[in-house]
Amino acid sequence: MKKKSVWTRYSTQDKVLLSAGYLLLGLFAVAIIVPMLYIVVASFIDPITLQNKGITFDFSKWTTTAYERVISNRQIWIGFKNAIVYSVVFTVVSVVVTLLAAYPLSRSDFRGKGFFNILFMITMFFGGGLIPTYLIVSNLGLVDSMWAVILPGAFSVWNMTIARTYYRGIPSELREAADVDGANELTFFFKILLPVCTPIIAVLALWQFVAMWNSYFDAMIYLNDSAKQPLQLVLRSILIQNQPESGMIADMQSTAARAQLAELLKYATIIISSLPLLVMYPFFQKYFDSGIMTGAVKG
Repeated sequence: MKKKSVWTRYSTQDKVLLSAGYLLLGLFAVAIIVPMLYIVVASFIDPITLQNKGITFDFSKWTTTAYERVISNRQIWIGFKNAIVYSVVFTVVSVVVTLLAAYPLSRSDFRGKGFFNILFMITMFFGGGLIPTYLIVSNLGLVDSMWAVILPGAFSVWNMTIARTYYRGIPSELREAADVDGANELTFFFKILLPVCTPIIAVLALWQFVAMWNSYFDAMIYLNDSAKQPLQLVLRSILIQNQPESGMIADMQSTAARAQLAELLKYATIIISSLPLLVMYPFFQKYFDSGIMTGAVKG
């Protein structure tokens, strides 16, 4: 006997809702994929053709000039290296601080837990603002150093709450077994608890890496030396200020030619700056279901 498909088992209302959901999901996917494809294709098209005719699949009009100029530019590679260093260090510091802060707040026997929870929650809604933060960073002597970019935002109350909720979802029998074996708090935390928390650690690490990789405002405020600026500031000058590095377009004579090449460089720079995230995500994606969903539904 032939089995009925799952679709036939749904009621009319369920079919309508599912169809509407699939339609919205499809539109959402198209809204993401089309701009990405446009940027990829536009980065290879001759700037004159792109300006006059737009996207074309006539490969005789394609060129790798933008990538050649971006890759050969020294400031791009300096910014790329700085962005990787800042993002990796920021991720490590942030995840370590978040996990250490979340652990005592997840323990039912921790005195003062309610007070610290309220104190942390207040900081989610109220902040000192840019000027007080800048004064603190300046008084600590961190201006024009990578720590001015890393330390102010290293601790996230939201991430701490997610990690605390994840801790609470771990069976209490694990802690009881550790007590029986004579494990102290440090042994339990580093050798028993953290290996169990791999999914949430991976999720927090990816969140923080992406946040720092895409951030440019703090670097723009605190970093003066161009040798310390991350890739995001170089990308910002190309995308927003329309000012590519002088070495990229120095050989172009006319103003129109320089503007056309600058437009082409935008797309190539976007692609290159996105590569680390595109490479990283597949390795972290498998942790998202177990990491985010457990932290979201446990009490």
